[in-house]
Amino acid sequence: MQKTGLSMNKMELPFIREMFDAISPKYDLLNRLLSLRQDVCWRREMVRAMQISDKGMVLDVACGTGDVALEIVRQKGSGVTIFGADFSPGMLRLAKNKIRHSGIHLLVANAFHLPFRAETFDAVTIAFGIRNIADKLSVLKAFHEHLKPGGMLLVLELATPPKGMLLSLYLFYFKKILPMIGWFFSKNLMAYKYLPASVMNFPQAPVFAGLIRAAGFSDVRWRCLTFGIATLYAGRKM
Repeated sequence: MQKTGLSMNKMELPFIREMFDAISPKYDLLNRLLSLRQDVCWRREMVRAMQISDKGMVLDVACGTGDVALEIVRQKGSGVTIFGADFSPGMLRLAKNKIRHSGIHLLVANAFHLPFRAETFDAVTIAFGIRNIADKLSVLKAFHEHLKPGGMLLVLELATPPKGMLLSLYLFYFKKILPMIGWFFSKNLMAYKYLPASVMNFPQAPVFAGLIRAAGFSDVRWRCLTFGIATLYAGRKM
């Protein structure tokens, strides 16, 4: 799994897209179930950290079924213009039903080829998506290019908690229990074996924050959520 999903750059995009298309019908249910609804709290915290005007423009990359975009509308108001981009048509079909009448704009696109001009957005968000991208530095540079000066980058990603009993329990759940629950509901065991592998291979917070700085961002910081199970990163384009 690691060799196919994490290191073969040319194969990663179709592999990930097909995987998410396959699990999309049960994606929201499993997110809530497997995280004990903490994913809702994490997205809320990400949007709460966003600093934009009530007429700002936001791009949500790897938008999935639209949960982040809808949270932006709830917190920031309907005056904010929101674009949600995802390379999975299956995810976007579900998002279309959820965002009806919200004013959110959806488009099929991958993070490397976004159909927008430079310096378009006041904020760029990506939740639980950047670990699926092999060339993280290049995509962070692309986000930087699409932001206006002063714009914010917000990245929400799963992580592994610090060493100790919690880590042991977490790894047992993540590697043994979670794949079986995922398989039971989605019938796609590969997807829920890939999930732990992708999280375990994600850079530690200081290293990933260094990538954000290397992409051109300033004021880079991060915050651990729920005992270190998720991490929220933020940076600015100066």
